[in-house]
Amino acid sequence: MAKTGPIEFLKQVRQEALRVTWPTRKETTQSTIVVFVMVMISAIFLFGIDQIISFIIQLILG
Repeated sequence: MAKTGPIEFLKQVRQEALRVTWPTRKETTQSTIVVFVMVMISAIFLFGIDQIISFIIQLILG
């Protein structure tokens, strides 16, 4: 692969950046909501598992 100079590199970066299709505000909002919901579900699940394990350990150790 041939080496390119800094000017040529920046031109190529700009060309690639123009090809990017950015999400709309609605898509970004929907994705954010989905992430928050999944984080909450995961947190509740892990809290439940933690409580169950804690209860079992307390039963074993008395």
